[in-house]
Amino acid sequence: MTKRKFAFDGICNSFFGFSAILWLGIFVPYNSSAQTDSVKKANELKEVSIRAIKLGKRQLSASPLQILSGKDLERLNSLSVADAIRFFSGVQLKDYGGIGGLKTINVRSMGTNHTAVFYDGVQLGNAQNGQVDLGKFSLDNIEEIELYNGQKSTIFQSARGFASGSSLYLNAKQPEFENGQTDHVKAAVKGGSFGLINPSVLWQHKISDAISASLSTEYKNANGRYKFRYTNGVYDSTFVRKNADIETMRAEAGLNGKLQDSSVWAAKVYYYKDHQGLPGAIVSNRYDFTQRLWNENFFVQSSYKKEAGRYNLMASAKYARDYVRYLDPDFVKDNGFLDNRFKQRELYLSLTNRYKINSFWDVVLSGDYQYNTLDANLDYFAYPTRNTFLTALATQIHFERIDVQANLLSTYVNDKVKQFFSAGNKNELTPTVMVSWQPFDSLKEFRIRSFYKSIFRMPTFNDLYYTSIGNTLLKPEYTKQYDLGLTYIKTFKGQKLQQISIQTDAYYNKVKNKIVAVPSANLFRWSMQNLGRVEIKGLDVNVQTAWNIATDLSLTTGLTYTYQQALNVTDKNLNYRNQIVYTPVNSGSFILGADWKNLAMNYSYIYVGQRFNQGANNVYNYVPAWYTHDIAFHYTKVLKHDRFRLSAEVNNFLNQYYDVIANFPMPGRSYRFTIAYSY
Repeated sequence: MTKRKFAFDGICNSFFGFSAILWLGIFVPYNSSAQTDSVKKANELKEVSIRAIKLGKRQLSASPLQILSGKDLERLNSLSVADAIRFFSGVQLKDYGGIGGLKTINVRSMGTNHTAVFYDGVQLGNAQNGQVDLGKFSLDNIEEIELYNGQKSTIFQSARGFASGSSLYLNAKQPEFENGQTDHVKAAVKGGSFGLINPSVLWQHKISDAISASLSTEYKNANGRYKFRYTNGVYDSTFVRKNADIETMRAEAGLNGKLQDSSVWAAKVYYYKDHQGLPGAIVSNRYDFTQRLWNENFFVQSSYKKEAGRYNLMASAKYARDYVRYLDPDFVKDNGFLDNRFKQRELYLSLTNRYKINSFWDVVLSGDYQYNTLDANLDYFAYPTRNTFLTALATQIHFERIDVQANLLSTYVNDKVKQFFSAGNKNELTPTVMVSWQPFDSLKEFRIRSFYKSIFRMPTFNDLYYTSIGNTLLKPEYTKQYDLGLTYIKTFKGQKLQQISIQTDAYYNKVKNKIVAVPSANLFRWSMQNLGRVEIKGLDVNVQTAWNIATDLSLTTGLTYTYQQALNVTDKNLNYRNQIVYTPVNSGSFILGADWKNLAMNYSYIYVGQRFNQGANNVYNYVPAWYTHDIAFHYTKVLKHDRFRLSAEVNNFLNQYYDVIANFPMPGRSYRFTIAYSY
C-alpha cells in the first residue's frame, strides 16, 4: 500500500505542477480597455441571434446534435438533467423511480457505459461501474445540454472527446454583465409533492473587466412517498412507496477570465453529498425496504485556451474523489450487516494542439492521461489501479459546401492490482470519419451528413474485480456505428413561421463482445462474461418550429420520434433476433410552448412503446407501453433590474401508473411550485 501511496502522491505532484505552470501563464498583466471592448461586443448579442447560432450549429454538425438551452430549458417540467434529456430522440432513460432513484442514459441501445458525460468540457468519470447518475445534476446552474451521437462535431477537442459512442455535454451558466453591472443573483425555492423542498442560490460577480466569479448552491429534501398500483394478476391494490427519501447538498464555485491576447481560462470546484433510501423491486408482496446509500463527490478542474495565429492550444486538468457507502440491514454477515464502502480517486490531464495549415485544412493532435484507483472494505478485494493514455490524431477539410473530418484514436490501458490477477494491458486503434455536405447551391438550408465510428469500452472495475463476481479475462466491448442523415434548418423574416428545423437520421450499430452478468449455481454469485452480439437498426426524427402568432403571442413546438430494432444475434439457439432488454421499438415526445405577455405555458408528452425485461420476448417478460402528459404555467414580472418568476407544474396529470424498469413503480400525478427572483 505504501508504494501505491507514493505513486499517487507523485502523480498528484505532477497534477499540481501542471496547474501551477498553467496559472503562471494566466495571471499576467492585461489590457483593460481591450477587455472592455470585448465585453461590450459580447453583450450586443440578442436572444434571436443566439437562437440563430444554435440552429446553425445543428445544421453544420457532421454528427447528429440535439440541444436544449436557455428559455427552452427553463420552462420544461424538469427537476434534473435526467428529466430534460427524456425529450431527445434515440434516448432511453433508465429510471428506477422517484426523486432519488438512479437515472442513467442509454443512447441508441448501445448501453449506458458507451455514453460519456462532460461537465464544462471535462468528462465526469466513474471507473467503478461506468455509470453517471444524471438525477444528481440540477438544472439550476445549467445553461445548455448538448447530445452528440458519435462524437462532438469538431476536431479541436480532448482525446477523451473522441473515445465514446455518444457524448452528453452539460454547460454551466457563464457570467455575462452589461455596462455598469457587477453582480447577478438568482434565488429560487421549489416545493411540491413527496415532501419536496428545494432552495437554490446562484451568485455571479464581476471582479474586473477580465475576471468573473460564480457561486452556486442547492439543497434538496424529499420524503419520496408516492402512491403506486400493484397487481398480483387478479386484484389491483394501491400502496405507498417507502424508503425513497433523499437529502442532498450541492455547492460549486468557478472563476472565468480572459487575457489581453484573447486566451481564456476557467477553474471550477464542485462538491455534492447525499443520503438516501433505496426503494427496491416490488416482488413477492414486499413493499418496504431498509437499504441506505450515501454518496460524496468532489472535484476541482481547470482549463486554458489560447490562439496564436494558426496555432491553437487547449489544456485542462482535473482531480476527483468519490465516496460511496451502501448499507443493507437485511443481509447479515458474521461481523454484522452488509456495509460496503468504496473510495474512488481520479487524476486527469489533457493537452490539445490545433494547427491551421491553410484556410481549409486543419490538423489536431490531442493527448490525455487518466489515473484511477478504487479502494473498498470488501474481503479479498483487488484494489485496482488503472492508467489510461489516449492519443488522437485528427484532420478536417472544410469548404463552403462540404466538410470532412477524420481521426484515429490510440488507447492504451494498464491495470494493476494489489492482490490476485489483473486484466493487464489493452492497446487499441479506432478510426472515425464524418462528412457534412450541402448538395444544392440553391438550397443552402439543406445538408446531408454521415459518419462511421469504431470505438470500444473498457470493462469497469466492478466488471473485472468485484469480489466473487468480476472476471479479469473480460474483453472490451467493440462497437461500429454507421449513420446517414439530413438536416433542413431555415429562418423566416416577417412571417408567422419564424424558424423550422428538421433532422432525421438512419443508423446501424453493431456491438461485439457485449458484457453481461450471468448467474451461477448460487443466485448470490454471478459472473461477468463476454456473450453478447447486438445489431441495432434505427431511425430518429426531430422537428422544431418557432411561431410569431401575434404581437405578444409566440409558440414553439418540438416533435421527436425513434424507431429502433435492437436484436440479440449472439446464439441462434437462444433468444436469437429477439429485441434486447428494455428497448422499445417505437418512442417519441412532443412539446408545445406558448408565451403571451408575462405568461408562459409548456405542455409535454412522452411515449415509450412496449418492451421486454428479459432476453426472451414472451408474454411473461412483457412490459407495457407508457406515456405521460405534463403541463406547466409561468408568470414573470420585471421591475427595473429585478425579475420575479412564479411557476406551477403538474406532472403526469392523467395519473398513469407505469414502470420504466419492471417492478420499480413510477410516481402518479404530482405537483411542483417555484418562486424565483433574479437581478
